[in-house]
Formats: sequence, structure tokens, C-alpha cells
Amino acid sequence: MGSPIYRLKVVFQTLVVFAWLGFCFAKSTPANFVFGDSLAEVGNNNYIVSLSKADYIPNGIDFGKPTGRYTNDRTIVDIIGKHLVVHGLFNLRAYSHQFIFSAFISPGQELGFEGFTPPYLAPTTTGAVVLQGVNYASGGGGILNHTGKIFGGRINLDAQMDNFANTRQNIISAIGAPAAMKLFETALFSVTIGSNDFINNYLVPVLSTVEQKLVSPEVFVAALISRFRIQLTRLYTMGARRIVVANVGPIGCIPYQRDINPSAGDGCVAFPNELAKLYNSQLRGLVMELNSNLNGSKFVYADVYRIVEEIIQNYMSYDSACCFVAGRFGGLIPCGPSSKVCTDRSKFVFWDAYHPADATNIIVAKRLMDGGSSDISPMNIRHLMRA
Repeated sequence: MGSPIYRLKVVFQTLVVFAWLGFCFAKSTPANFVFGDSLAEVGNNNYIVSLSKADYIPNGIDFGKPTGRYTNDRTIVDIIGKHLVVHGLFNLRAYSHQFIFSAFISPGQELGFEGFTPPYLAPTTTGAVVLQGVNYASGGGGILNHTGKIFGGRINLDAQMDNFANTRQNIISAIGAPAAMKLFETALFSVTIGSNDFINNYLVPVLSTVEQKLVSPEVFVAALISRFRIQLTRLYTMGARRIVVANVGPIGCIPYQRDINPSAGDGCVAFPNELAKLYNSQLRGLVMELNSNLNGSKFVYADVYRIVEEIIQNYMSYDSACCFVAGRFGGLIPCGPSSKVCTDRSKFVFWDAYHPADATNIIVAKRLMDGGSSDISPMNIRHLMRA
């Protein structure tokens, strides 16, 4: 029958396998895999050499501390992720000895108790943690690999896909291919990217002047869509089925664009918004195409442009960034320790020169979760996760 040590080892391994499987098959709590740029990042750039970081004050002022999120509190995917967590899942611990989990869980980590999907590069994002999802997003990242080069280090979408491939293999090795495929089929995948391909590529002041003369907006957008088609198809081939694809917001309305284009006066800057609309119209078509061509896929088009535009039109204080140093709209210098911070952040659309405040993120998340077809189509996220 073997020695007591051998029997203990077998029991240990068996309980660990059941722990992994419990997380896999808990239908009430799907995994959440996040791809994107600084609008979705939760701290990956903390671990690379980059000029694009948010791990310093006053970022995170309402979160409790700076975490690498480019906002005062939570991102849109943070808020949506909260809706996906059912705490009853974690009663699994009651059926196993505490020491079984100590090999996988560091203090405070608690396998998603807080509902926030962890950054891929964090050293604690390992073991059973990844079964609840991973965030691969990176500030400065884009669809094109040369996007964001002005920041130095960043993780563009191709590299984020590579990182997911690593996670995927780790999950398959841990729980087996059939269970892993089931996990991916029921998981929520979201891709929030594209803004940097305009703001920090095609529209970079001075540096992009030559490119804009040689490459028309139509040709540039076509290149983006072509590359994005390949990337989204790759995600599908790796097992993703429920995929939310966010379009590019009204980038001509961010404080940065309004400050570097003073001729726009009190309004938003027209050309960046025209580029976003051109891209978004083709992105909508791409989502429809993928749904038709990829068997069993459920791609969803999130019209963030429309939602944010409506917020700007109706909100009390959209004229400036909450965290500001210089510029009429607070868009000339990034948010940092020397910045001034508004007192009532619930009244501001924008946190800094580029990113929305938590108040905006709450509205966007709610409309993506439960909104109608004019906000997100062919179904909202709540319906997507029940489909």
C-alpha cells in the first residue's frame, strides 16, 4: 500500500487536481482574459522598462494606491470583471485543508476574491490564479508592432497573444486539454486596443508628418484592420469563443488632443475623431465577418465611441483633466506627483490627458454589461455570458 509519506503525497496531488478542476468547471464564475492598451492595463508595464507607466501617485488615488492603472480608481474591465465573480465558488476551500492551497496562494491574493484580473507579468500570476483569467494589456501598446515606440518598452497585441499562448499551455499542462478547452469556451475575452495606433503613431506631432503625407487615412486604417483580423483569428484558434472587441473612442475629445490643437476652440478636434469613425466602421464589419466565418464564435462589437460621446455631451465637467499640470484642458503634461487633482472626481469625464476617470468607466461598463444594440451588438456582455 506504500509508506505514509507516499499516501500523503497521493492525497495531496489528488486534492490539488480537484482544486484545479473545481475552478475550471464552476460555470457561475467564468475566466476573464483581457487584452489591450492603457485603457485596460492593470500593471504589466510596472515590470518593463517603459516611459508609459502609472505606478505612481496620484494614479489610483481612489483605488487606495497606485497599481499601474491609468485612472483614479478602476478600469472598465475591472468593473465588468466584478460582475463575473460569484464568491460562492471559493467555498471549495472549505472542502480541502488549508495547506493544500498555500502552495498556490500568497497572502492577499485569494484567487480572485477581489474580482480583479491580475497582470500577466506580476510574479504572483501563476498556478491556479490563471484559471480565473489574466490581464495582458499594456500602456502604449497597439495593433501594429511599431505603435508606441516613443515609449520604449510596451507590449503590443502580437506579444500579448504570445503571452496568452504561454498561459494557455500552462493551463493545458495543469488540467488537461479537454478541461482547458472548456474553460476557454466559457471565458470572457476582451480586446480594447487601437487608440495608440492613432494617438501614438499616425497622429504623433512632427514625427508623423511624413507618414501622413505618404499614407492616406484609408490606407492606414485598412492596414490596421488587416492586422487585427489576423490577431483576432489567432485568438479564436487558441480557444477563445466569447470575444468583446471595443472600438476606438472619440480621441479628438481627449484633453491632450484639444490642447495641441488650439484651433479647435471649445470643441473636440475633428480629424482624430474622423479617423476613429473611419476605423470603427470597418471594425464593425470585421466583427460581423468573423462571426460569419469562424464556427461557434461570438464576437461582440462594443461601441465605446458612441457611449463616451454621449457622456461628454451630457456630463458636468468634461472641459479639462481632473489630474493636470499645464494646458487649457490639462493635456500638455502627463499626470504625475507634481500634478493638481480635482476634489470631486465624480464630475469629470477624464482623469488625465488621455484616460477616462472612474466615473466614466462605471457608465461605460454598465452600458456594455446591460445596454441595447446601439451600445453593444449583437448582444450585451450579460447576454453573451449566458449564450
